[in-house]
Amino acid sequence: MRATLENFALAKAKSALKLEIFFGQEKLGELQVGRGSLFWRGAHRSNFKRIHWQKFSDMMNGLAYGKVH
Repeated sequence: MRATLENFALAKAKSALKLEIFFGQEKLGELQVGRGSLFWRGAHRSNFKRIHWQKFSDMMNGLAYGKVH
């Protein structure tokens, strides 16, 4: 993983933690973490996909714990 931190407090608009995610030598994608949401761009993709925190939480809980009925 390679990380870039711009504006550590993330207090200003357009500030984000930027992570490049790798598996071995293969780049899986980029993750930008901001105050209101996060953005994901998969490898070989040109656009970022915005994911709001609630959606991200639901996705992670589903992956970690399975679907809750």
